[in-house]
Amino acid sequence: MGDSPDNTDSPPWDTGEQDNTPSAAELEAAGQNSMFGDAPAEPEKPAEPAPQAVEPKPAPAPAAAPAQANQPYRVLARKYRPQTFSELIGQEPMVRTLANAIERDRLAHAFLMTGVRGVGKTSTARLIAKGLNCIGPDGQGGPTIDPCGVCEPCTAIAEGRHIDVIEMDAASHTGVDDVREIIEAVRYAAVSARYKIYIIDEVHMLSRNAFNALLKTLEEPPAHVKFLFATTEVDKLPVTVLSRTQRFDLRRIPSEMLQEHFGKICGLENVEAEDEALHMIAAAAEGSVRDGLSILDQAIAHADLGGEGKVTAERVRDMLGLSDKTAQRRMLGLLLAGDGKGLLAAMADQYALGVEPLALLRGLMDLVHRITVAQVGGGEPDAPTSEERAALKDWAGKLSPGQLHRLWQLLLKGHEEVRQAPDPLISAQMALLRALHAADLPDPGKLAKKLEHLATTGIAAAPAGGEGGAPAAPAASANWKELVEQVEQNGNHLASSIMRLQVRVVSLESQTLRFSRPEQFKDDISAQLRDALMGATGDRWTVEECDEGGEMSLVEQDEAAQRSALEQLKKHPLVEATMAVFPDAEMVEEDNSAPQSRKAWGR
Repeated sequence: MGDSPDNTDSPPWDTGEQDNTPSAAELEAAGQNSMFGDAPAEPEKPAEPAPQAVEPKPAPAPAAAPAQANQPYRVLARKYRPQTFSELIGQEPMVRTLANAIERDRLAHAFLMTGVRGVGKTSTARLIAKGLNCIGPDGQGGPTIDPCGVCEPCTAIAEGRHIDVIEMDAASHTGVDDVREIIEAVRYAAVSARYKIYIIDEVHMLSRNAFNALLKTLEEPPAHVKFLFATTEVDKLPVTVLSRTQRFDLRRIPSEMLQEHFGKICGLENVEAEDEALHMIAAAAEGSVRDGLSILDQAIAHADLGGEGKVTAERVRDMLGLSDKTAQRRMLGLLLAGDGKGLLAAMADQYALGVEPLALLRGLMDLVHRITVAQVGGGEPDAPTSEERAALKDWAGKLSPGQLHRLWQLLLKGHEEVRQAPDPLISAQMALLRALHAADLPDPGKLAKKLEHLATTGIAAAPAGGEGGAPAAPAASANWKELVEQVEQNGNHLASSIMRLQVRVVSLESQTLRFSRPEQFKDDISAQLRDALMGATGDRWTVEECDEGGEMSLVEQDEAAQRSALEQLKKHPLVEATMAVFPDAEMVEEDNSAPQSRKAWGR
């Protein structure tokens, strides 16, 4: 065509002005500079005047340091995340099971990692993904429990950019639509890896419908797909999901192992740390590696404030708000010695230093627990210092098991009260004082044994009759009692009351009554008694009052019988043993005849 240019090797729209257009590399560099700063581009500036002067060429070397300094700091929990199974601490049974499964080619299609926070659930899932897709440094390797870490799949998975390892957070992808994407994607083979792996973190957050949608694929996935689930609340997973996965329960990391692990990390970070400080951090981590590394990170930053850069136990104690071990032992010693004033003063000192009352009680409970364990085990107490071990061993020898258990119960009850109290300090003071005064109470077990011993070997049982018993009532007394009851049944209650209270029978014969009365009664009752007896029996009675003699009245007989029963009760072996232990105790007869009103607080 005549309108076409002579040079037909280039398109018509290609002109010479395009030479000034930036290349793709320059555009990418400009984008990186806009997002992360211009620090990496600074060394190029001295390169422009390089032809004019040769000496400025060494300038780019010191410029590399600012470029590294601008990189964001990685916390210890991310920096020292396990990259191989050998670096995963405390989970040896799981590693052994996985190694055997890989060696025998018996890999499950779905794995479930469960456990408390920070024990390596997500890290384990990533390590499994690396082990299944590792091809070795030479590119010819197969699934292994020891991934090389240098091949392309290993490095890509470690950097989180592998296209065939999809990690999903179920806390933010909870619906059926999110699971439907997985179901549709599993049909396609892996792009570059051996297996397409789906890591679903916090899987218990999926909705019920999402779980139901995943069941069929989870039960019969394609051969190239593996599912790795991680959760902290396995009880929230449906049973149908649990039955389709191979479950691994990751255990809490022991404090000793955590302390050793933190010591190695301090060595890699060129940070000095005291053993007691690492022991405190490991105890505060409660079996979680991530929690412990976060505390260690904070402790290292806290130590740098002093200038020496050493992580000391004192600084860690201040940072965590813990009670000093020496102060805890001193408080326990004051508690066991019964020094209430000193105990309150020591508690006030700790509270002024910023130690929470709940932490105080928790520290005392920990001491009592370790003393009890040392007493039962018979070995050396669990303590980081020789001074503390000696103190715990001394208490283990002085205190009985019953005393330790009772002290534990009192402290545990106090801990619950302090946790719920509006004023924790006052509640903690009252709880410790209660534990202190409980030492004055007799031990229930010893008291029961003492009573049993006194009952069997101490005092013989009192005889049923004989000395101290109530005098036997003669036949006349029995007949008189019947006559009084007849008078009362006849309706003459006043006469029957007088006969019970005042009449001392001297003789009682056929229609003849001779009686006496106590000296305080002076009125004449003969006619009243004569009429009452005649009304009750229908016969005429002869009634004569004497000056002295006679048996006790019916009321006096009842009082004497009560005194005799009380004396016999006091002579019972168990009662005598109890009175020997509590000499000031009194025997009080309980009256249940009428309800008593509740008394208000007061002296």
